[in-house]
Amino acid sequence: MVQVTRKDEREANENIIRRFNRKVLQSGVLAEAKASMRFSKPLSKTERRQKAIIRKERKAIKTANARMGIR
Repeated sequence: MVQVTRKDEREANENIIRRFNRKVLQSGVLAEAKASMRFSKPLSKTERRQKAIIRKERKAIKTANARMGIR
């Protein structure tokens, strides 16, 4: 969906940009685009478990390194 904003006579550019931004926000185009960017396919149980194991291992390594003073 294309948002059209025409310039009136003696209207400042900032006002045009403000009107355009308001139209885009009210139409919901931007929200739909952001939602589709974040969508990911659902993972199976085994994949979720494997990723959780990897996260726990990385966190353990990070905390161990922090205790030893290594970055």
